[in-house]
Amino acid sequence: MTTPQSHDTTPQEPPTRNHRAVLEENLHLSGARVVDIGCGDGALVRLMTRAGARVIGIDPSSGQIARARAAEPAGDETYIRAGAQELPLPDGEFDIAVFFNALHHVPVDLQAAALGEAARVLRSGGLLYVVEPIAAGRYFELTRTIEDETHVRARAYAALQEAAQGPTFAPVREAVYLAPIRYDDFAQFRARLIAVDERRRPLVEAGEAALARAFEAAAERDEEGAYLFRQPFRLTLLRRG
Repeated sequence: MTTPQSHDTTPQEPPTRNHRAVLEENLHLSGARVVDIGCGDGALVRLMTRAGARVIGIDPSSGQIARARAAEPAGDETYIRAGAQELPLPDGEFDIAVFFNALHHVPVDLQAAALGEAARVLRSGGLLYVVEPIAAGRYFELTRTIEDETHVRARAYAALQEAAQGPTFAPVREAVYLAPIRYDDFAQFRARLIAVDERRRPLVEAGEAALARAFEAAAERDEEGAYLFRQPFRLTLLRRG
């Protein structure tokens, strides 16, 4: 009689990847025309510009656009204040449209329209690159005390799945990875929370002491003493028909 072989069914942890490495692995940026939708303070716009892309950053927040414009330029990047659901851009102008940690910030009832706008401004064969945080992990549990994004993140993924199954986009790749999120101190984390959405400020200020304790308890410390989190993200890459 043969002995049955055991099979390890323990789910494997996703690989730890740097956002930049994932971006460069999936996109050819040199010479590409790119729109970064929900660009925030423009950090990714500047990174892609340095890689040789011609980039326009779009964000609905006047504060974030001001921060983006105040930063030292990486090249000829530009910024426009606008909502994702109504891009002030011509049809078929771009090779790549990016939503980086941004689609779930679009109101749920406008997410499909935002993806439709991305499709409109992409050329045929252009790529839609979407990276979204998954509602799991220590960092998510920490930030959900200020704003629980479980529902909006799930709806954003559902909107992406619907887009991938429609006539406009075809799926190219989907992958889950852990990305390191690093802060020098609690003050930097606090500032980031508020910069993403100014409406969070009263909640952050009211519960600041408890939030600081939770931050200290949840974070790892790296060799330089900084605070480190490993947040799961999902990459969804679609191609415009």
